[in-house]
Amino acid sequence: MPKTLNDRFSMPDIVVPNTQQELNLKKLELSALLEITQAINDNLPEGALYKIYRFTLLAQLQISRLVLYVHDEQWECKVCFGTEQDFTKRQLPPEVMDLKEITKMSKVPVQKEWRAFDIVIPILHNGKVIAFVMIGKIQPYYNNMDALNFVQTVSNIMLVAIENYKMVRQRLAQESIRREIEIAREVQSMLFPKSLPNDGEVAIHASYIPHSSIGGDYYDFIEIDQDQFLFCVADVSGKGVPASLLMSNFQAGLRTILRQTSDLNTVVSELNNLIYRNAIAEKFITTFLAIYNRQTRELSYVNAGHNAPILLYEDNTHHLLNEGCTMLGVFDVLPFMNVGRVQIPKRSVLLCYTDGLTEVFDEEEAEFGIEGTISFLQRNRFLSSKMLHLQLLREINLYNEEVRFNDDITLLSCRFK
Repeated sequence: MPKTLNDRFSMPDIVVPNTQQELNLKKLELSALLEITQAINDNLPEGALYKIYRFTLLAQLQISRLVLYVHDEQWECKVCFGTEQDFTKRQLPPEVMDLKEITKMSKVPVQKEWRAFDIVIPILHNGKVIAFVMIGKIQPYYNNMDALNFVQTVSNIMLVAIENYKMVRQRLAQESIRREIEIAREVQSMLFPKSLPNDGEVAIHASYIPHSSIGGDYYDFIEIDQDQFLFCVADVSGKGVPASLLMSNFQAGLRTILRQTSDLNTVVSELNNLIYRNAIAEKFITTFLAIYNRQTRELSYVNAGHNAPILLYEDNTHHLLNEGCTMLGVFDVLPFMNVGRVQIPKRSVLLCYTDGLTEVFDEEEAEFGIEGTISFLQRNRFLSSKMLHLQLLREINLYNEEVRFNDDITLLSCRFK
């Protein structure tokens, strides 16, 4: 017959406790377990739990030597007392890592310093070893089975509680991040205009395809007066919540400034000052802002370090709108500023976009680029605005069927009738 746990780990000179001694020991064990359980319920930090654990085993079992190794991404010694060696600086031997049941250390081929311990106790949770307890001799009035069971029970309760707390903290952190993303997404969706004009003089259509749950692109349309309106596209460096917040500042600032003046030189200078003061982590914004006058058919614009919009004429020739300044938020005062002006003939099409459109590469690392975009417009200029956008997005998908967009894509087209 196989030996019992008592047979395998019996030590000489064991004093068999009488019934009263055994009862007293059980009371002490129960008291110790209640103390650890109370500490867990009080949400004490991990370090405090390990101290209580150490005191409990020392006081109740009077163990002479003990180390506790816990797997927390890697094996780490969390408790060490009663030893000449500082095991917090020693790696757990591979021979110990392979153990799945309580084993005498004399049976494990380890170096001499590990012989300071008599027994190795694996602590399992859901069939997985999460810790190893190595102990020296226990006071002889303790029955070995009781002692080992007590060590296992206390260790398991504490370590599982710590593990559960970590999981709860991770879930709370993930929930917090999820909520932040949700709020930022709501903020971003509120930035986009609810409607765009489609009348006898102009038709504007926009499409936005975020690369991640929160993008850094933005477009807008703002009526200035009966004859003039402003439209823009913008791209914040970076993504996520900070980009969304900075873009909301940009939008609020733009609308506030436009209530005071429609002079693009002033508008852009004030926006630059706003972004420079509010940008965090060296963020900046590239943008294209334009004001169109329905009566004079003049388009005045500033390209602030953004991709040049393509103005396509009825005869399929084109003009790139490059006049402007540097990106916003880099300098406290813009080093130069040019307001571009262009007359818009009838049946012209203007396409504004962010760099997520042109920075698409095929299998040979050739960029779709502005040339590919111009070529597409020349072939498809008579499509409706909605179909023009859909077909352009389909075109860059076909450019490389394995493509994975690395950035947001924003399209804003203006058809001048």
